[in-house]
Amino acid sequence: MKKIFTIVIFTENKIGLLSRITSLFTQRHINIESLTTSESEYPGIHRFTVVIHEVEDRTRKVVKQIEKQVEVLKAFCFTDEETIYNEIALYKIRLDDTIDREELEAVINANDASIKEEIGEFLIIEKTGHKEQTHQLFEDLKPFGIQGFVRSGRVSLSRTFSTFSQHLEHLETHSKEIITQ
Repeated sequence: MKKIFTIVIFTENKIGLLSRITSLFTQRHINIESLTTSESEYPGIHRFTVVIHEVEDRTRKVVKQIEKQVEVLKAFCFTDEETIYNEIALYKIRLDDTIDREELEAVINANDASIKEEIGEFLIIEKTGHKEQTHQLFEDLKPFGIQGFVRSGRVSLSRTFSTFSQHLEHLETHSKEIITQ
């Protein structure tokens, strides 16, 4: 049965790697629901966070293929229960005489969102949460006339001790064993 998986990939920062990683999904007809890349907590190492809706077996196979890329240091696969994750969404609402400001602010507060900035005749609203929550605010703001909307990809951390730091410790121990032999 298909379910949501978050794949976290630690890599070197090399030109063309993003294209090669995404093509691994394309070749297997796996749609990427969300993709985020950023620096990681380790100097010189970058993190890709890829969200897919797929069966576990196919997900594990694509993770193994990703790890075969030279610049990939390690890839991990997590279910939603194994991670803490969020997205951020921004909404632009035009303020004019037809907008009931009190009602708009009530919708914003009911969705645990905030007014990020008021720029001239526009209001920028920010919501952090799961995709379902940012989508709910989108639906609730429709009557006010949404002029712009953008949602980030998922950012995610595992609920366990850093799996990548454990991987690095294992590599260091293994290297020392090889040297002392």
